[in-house]
Amino acid sequence: MGRLAGKVAVVTGGVSGIGLGTVELFVEEGAKVAVGDIQDDLGKALEARFPDKVVYVHTDVTDDSAIERLVQTAVDRFGKLDIIFNNAGAPGNRDSLVDIDLGGMNDTSALLVNSVVSGHKHAARQFIKQGTGGTIISTASTAAIQGGWSSAAYTITKHAVLGVVRQAVIELGAHGIRSNAICPGITMTPIMARAFGVSEDQATEFESFLDKRLGTLIPSGRVAYPKDIAEAVLFLASDASAYVNGVVLPVDGGCSAVMMAPFAERMIQAGTDFNELKNGGK
Repeated sequence: MGRLAGKVAVVTGGVSGIGLGTVELFVEEGAKVAVGDIQDDLGKALEARFPDKVVYVHTDVTDDSAIERLVQTAVDRFGKLDIIFNNAGAPGNRDSLVDIDLGGMNDTSALLVNSVVSGHKHAARQFIKQGTGGTIISTASTAAIQGGWSSAAYTITKHAVLGVVRQAVIELGAHGIRSNAICPGITMTPIMARAFGVSEDQATEFESFLDKRLGTLIPSGRVAYPKDIAEAVLFLASDASAYVNGVVLPVDGGCSAVMMAPFAERMIQAGTDFNELKNGGK
């Protein structure tokens, strides 16, 4: 019996990176999964890989009604809901605090915070309707617990994700609903490559480059990969964490436990160096 045998989950941003790693692990552990994303070709391919275990739904997570439809699809297809993983995201606005346009800030907030609010709302309504309780996991970041890891908009909105989680504890705990957050560190995903302006066809090579450049600076000695993060999500989704509620769990190889200011600077420089090496500075 898998650790999620008989469970039904929703995963947003589930066709690549951390989301994909989590969907694969959830299915391996016995769950059925409704996957929400906007990359339809990848979503249909994922559904075809796991017939009768995965259903893909085109889902713009900035649209509250789209998340409602995703949750309802999980229930209609698999009979209930036990888990939601609010994972979808992107780097968002990259401007500094003094230059940021509030339109860009609002767009980033819609993607990284409002979507988490919607996920909590619609999953919790279903959990309460079922009377079964449930578990909610949301992707934050090391940028949610320390400044200097990313842009202003990303840092601010990821901090706000923790506020959603903590409010959920007080409002939903009595219904048997748990809400926790994971805070991934440097994780080799397509979002990481895009954040550094690296083209998709060079993403794999960039992962190796970044690991060699930065891995030795991480206390655990290497960068993370989606499976590393997915294992933490699995713990929080499973009954093994039945008494874990309101936790903000760093999954960063120890980075947030120590002073890493030089690391953030070197991370930025590594992206610049890679692009110059491969594209002549273009």
